[in-house]
Amino acid sequence: MSQMHSDDHTTPHDDSQDELERLILEGVNNSESPLASPDAGVPHSARKHPRYTEPYSDEEEDADTEVAKEGDLQGALGLFAESAQDLATAGVELGLGRHFACADFCNQAVEKAAQAVSLLRFGHRSMYDHDLRTLGATVGAPPNIQDEMALLTPFHPEAFYADTPPEEADDVISAEQAQTYLQHARHVLKWARAIVLGA
Repeated sequence: MSQMHSDDHTTPHDDSQDELERLILEGVNNSESPLASPDAGVPHSARKHPRYTEPYSDEEEDADTEVAKEGDLQGALGLFAESAQDLATAGVELGLGRHFACADFCNQAVEKAAQAVSLLRFGHRSMYDHDLRTLGATVGAPPNIQDEMALLTPFHPEAFYADTPPEEADDVISAEQAQTYLQHARHVLKWARAIVLGA
């Protein structure tokens, strides 16, 4: 009987993992760049952020339940990929001198990375009030990762713009500060990557 199976043992999961690692290590190429998107040329402050207008809520989920019967691996992989894309975009924004946009995308990347861990561990996103330290504690991040997440909490636009006019946002964050925020976000994504891609 002829052999029915190929010697290629590559699975879709392996391909996804390789692609996620490529995004984190290399970033995006020009065709994937946010500058080539429909938002190109639109001021950052004018872009829509669905995460701000549609907070997660799940009334059926018991707040005391720590672990769902099974985690959502595919959802976690997809959300982690979005997180990696946001981190790459943060680097682009830094290079363009848009320092608040860099910090904002770092905030988004860290939130999505933590929520990817939540999807994997609990089967759903965790509710939180834009305090990234709280989210980190909820998903089981170690204290040093929670500390780094906390440094990015102030850059959620609703909070940041409460005290700073959008047109002044890039002037109140230096390039050096934005670079530091990018490094903190990378550390958080490295922690999340080990959990999500190691599943």
